[in-house]
Formats: sequence, C-alpha cells, structure tokens
Amino acid sequence: QVQLVESGGALVQAGGSLRLSCAASGRTFSSYAMGWFRQAPGKEREFVAAISWSGGSVHYGNSVKGRFTISRDNAKNTVYLQMNSLKPEDTAVYYCAADRGLGVTVPTMPYEYAYWGQGTQVTVSS
Repeated sequence: QVQLVESGGALVQAGGSLRLSCAASGRTFSSYAMGWFRQAPGKEREFVAAISWSGGSVHYGNSVKGRFTISRDNAKNTVYLQMNSLKPEDTAVYYCAADRGLGVTVPTMPYEYAYWGQGTQVTVSS
C-alpha cells in the first residue's frame, strides 16, 4: 500500500513557475514508477509526466515537453514536478500516482497506476 499526498499547487501568472511535490508513505516507494496527471473541468485526465523507479527514465506528455521536469528523491519518498513557462491551459488539478507494477518502465496510461493522491489545484492566470 502506498499513500500519496500532493502539495505546491497555487495561483500563478502566465510565464511563471511552480514546483509540485508528492510525498509517499511506505517503505517500498523506490520500487514504484511514478507519474503526474492532470484534469481540467470537463476534460479527461491527461498524462503529464512519468519517471521510472530509479529515476533513470522519464517521459512527458507533448503539451508539457520542454517546460516541465519530473524528478524523484527515493531517500525522501518524494516525487517532484517542476513546471516552468506556465500557460493558462495548464490550469487543472494535478495528481501524482504510483504504478501498478505491470512492468512498464514509464507508464503513461491511468490504468497502469494503482495509487493516487487527492490532487492539488494549479491555476494559471493570463
């Protein structure tokens, strides 16, 4: 079992930056690939970024590539999402997730994740 708690969401102006954190409980955090997803009102949950258990492999959604960076600190049981050059279309609730253990190095689909946080709101004003 893994429990996830996101933090760092805020209201920010377009062009600004935020860093989201996701703190995980449990001694096996380092064995999970981790991902970030987001969901805007009236839209489906969208893949943002994923990182392998070791941190050696990462993958990004096309809409955030080059602006967002995912990282993890297994000693602190925490995964991060650094978001730069924010745009109004980045406005959403951001969720972190721990993978289901299906053997995918950097999962990109919601069904590949078993544990989810409660989400943190990011609002980007124009």
